Parts: sequence; structure tokens; C-alpha cells
Amino acid sequence: MSVKIALLGCGTVGTAVAKALKAQAKDFTQRVGAELELVGIGVRSVGTPRDPEIDRSLLTEDLDTLATSADIVIELLGGIEPARSLVHKAIESGASVVTGNKALLAEYGPEIYEAAAQANVDVYYEAAVAGAVPVVYGLRESLAGDRVEAVVGILNGTTNFILDEMENNGLSFEEALKLAQDLGYAEADPTADVDGHDAAAKIAILASLAFHTRVSLKDVPTTGIRAITAQNIAEAKEDGFAIKLLGIARRHEHGIELSVEPTMVPLDHPLAGVRGSFNSVVVESVGAGRLMFYGRGAGGAPTASAVLSDVVAGASHRVHGGQAPRELTYGDLKILTPEDGIASYRIDIAVEDRTGVLTQLTGAFADNGVSILAVRQSQVDDESAKLIVTTHAARTASVKSAIEVIEKADYAKCVLQVMRVEGN
Repeated sequence: MSVKIALLGCGTVGTAVAKALKAQAKDFTQRVGAELELVGIGVRSVGTPRDPEIDRSLLTEDLDTLATSADIVIELLGGIEPARSLVHKAIESGASVVTGNKALLAEYGPEIYEAAAQANVDVYYEAAVAGAVPVVYGLRESLAGDRVEAVVGILNGTTNFILDEMENNGLSFEEALKLAQDLGYAEADPTADVDGHDAAAKIAILASLAFHTRVSLKDVPTTGIRAITAQNIAEAKEDGFAIKLLGIARRHEHGIELSVEPTMVPLDHPLAGVRGSFNSVVVESVGAGRLMFYGRGAGGAPTASAVLSDVVAGASHRVHGGQAPRELTYGDLKILTPEDGIASYRIDIAVEDRTGVLTQLTGAFADNGVSILAVRQSQVDDESAKLIVTTHAARTASVKSAIEVIEKADYAKCVLQVMRVEGN
């Protein structure tokens, strides 16, 4: 008996998957109880130079036929089309699907899950979020008996590498980005990474799993790291914080708060110590408390590991019976607007250095229902000072209203920076 595997895509991850299926064939047979037979590798061009270990007789440009000729279809093409159409064709043919395509799932996950349920096949996607880090499995299965309150994580290794270089080596954003590109961590067009879109797709998937509510990419307010300077990072470090690009999904009384944005994290918080291109996700639940998932979030081998884990699970279900967990949407929680989110903020404000300014400024926050945790002043020159205000958790709309009042006040020169604070 064999389980037929079709592989769509033969880039870095696809190549690693194909090589592992060959090199570890005996192990996979023992784990599954049947041979995993790779029946074809779908590519855009058969003539493209490839790793010499790839069996060229398996290559085909006829992706439509291949997608309907297997028990399990692995989709590693990326993007929306033709991946979306091919996944639907695979499901309609009775194949289970393994995908690492975060963009596809963040945008069209619900329709794919529904199609799979109708066809009585499985969809696996551990590789879509954080590479080899088993956070999808953790939320989908390990915490199925718990109530998740929050998912907060570093979900993009490229941006974490850039911020880490800026913090530890004093590089500018431009210098750190170029280094990331030279080392292969960032693409020639780094937009998806540095503008936060990659992390937003991932937090949408994790939020859907955590809160059993359909969350799409458009639901996630997103701010990238282009505006972060080495000075911002140095000042944050002096005050006991690291700046990280965080994906945040948190349950509140009235709905789910979602965001991707540069965030100040206390240095004693577990996410503050995540270095280089690593990913890390902290899950907070009622029963288990705080759990941390950590590991390499990208690259051929780590992502292939997650893909193959799903392949083994899917093949085992084919041989022995059983199914992967299905999409659960009973939560139907409201997605809060950015203004309705609740968070702590640090606001840096340049002001005139004269009597009464601090009283007026703190009054602006109080009048808008924002409680202040701390205020620190540093002298700029004989006539100017910088006030650093850290708030308690408050509605984002209330914080914005207070800032608008301050910006119009005669004592304020300008608001220098507003940044979310996590774990304060």
C-alpha cells in the first residue's frame, strides 16, 4: 500500500521536502504504516536549473493534472493564484491538502476549509505560521480544552533580524535591511516583511484558531518598521525596553483586538530576548497560563519540517482512519476597530520648559479618561524639554484624543513618538 504525494512548487522549501521524502523514506513508511510515494513535482518551468538530487523525471508543468492525481497535495507555490484554484481542484478530487501559504489562508481560508469539510478531506497548515515552531498544532489541538485569551508574537524573522541589528550594532534601518538582504533573510523587494503584511497574515490565522472566529487579513491594522530609528531603539533600551514588531490578538469583553505594529517590550519579557531571525509566540490561556513557542520561523529545512509533519499526519489518517481538526467558528466574536483596542502607550512629547506644562499635559490625559503610569522629563535646551509619558492600559481612541488636545496646546512643540507598550 502507498500514499500518493503530489508536490506543487520546487523552490527552497519544496526542494527540501522532496529531498527529505527520498532520504527518509524508510522512516516515513514506519511512521505512517505505508509508503509515501512522490508521484510528481509541479513547476512553472521544467528547464529551470535545480538541485541535482531532484528527480527530473518527476517534474511537470501540468499542475492541474498533478493536483488531481494524488492522495495528498502539498501546495508550496505561494501567492493567491494559481494556488487557490489548484487547492480547490485537489480537494474536489478527494485529496487532502498540506500548505505553507499564509497569504492564501489569511485571505481565503474559510472557503478552503468549507470545501474540505464538504469533500470530507483534511487541510493542514502548520508551515504557514512560524516555520517549524508548532504553534498551529498547539492552538488547534493541545489547547483545544482551554480558553485562549491572547496570542502575541514575533512572527517575521526578517524584521526581528533588522531590529536586532539596529539594537545591538547601532545600524540604521537602511543598513540593517541591506545586511538582511545580503544574508538572504530579506527579499530584493522587502515590502511584505518590513511593512508588516507577512506578520498580519500570520496573526490572522492564529487569531482564527485561538478564538474560533473567522479573521482575515483585512481585519488586522498593520504598521511596519520603516519609521523606527536607531535612536528610538537606543532610548527604549535605556528605559528598559526592546522594540519588536509584534502580531497581537487579544480577547476583550466586547470582542477581539488585532494589530501588527512596532511595540515596546520590557526587557524581562520573554519576547524581548528573541534574537536574530528567530520567531516566538506567547499564548496566554485560562488553564495553562503563559506558554511560549520559539524557534526558526523561516528557511528551507525548518519550514520543510513543518510540512512533513503535516504530511505524516495526513498520510496516517489515510491509512488508519481519522481526520484533522476542522475549522471551528462558533466564537463569532466581534472584531474591534483600532480605536476600540485597549493598550498601554509611551508618548514622547517636545514641550516648552516652563511652569505649569506638566499639569496641563497630565490634565489632557485625565480629561480623556487615560491614566498615567509614569512621566519622565529630560532637558533639551534652556527653553525646551522632552516629556516621556507612559500610560496605563486605555482605549486607543482615548489616547488619540488626548494626543490631539496636546498637539494643539501652546506648550507643545510636537509629539515625537507614539508607541504601544506590551506586557507593562
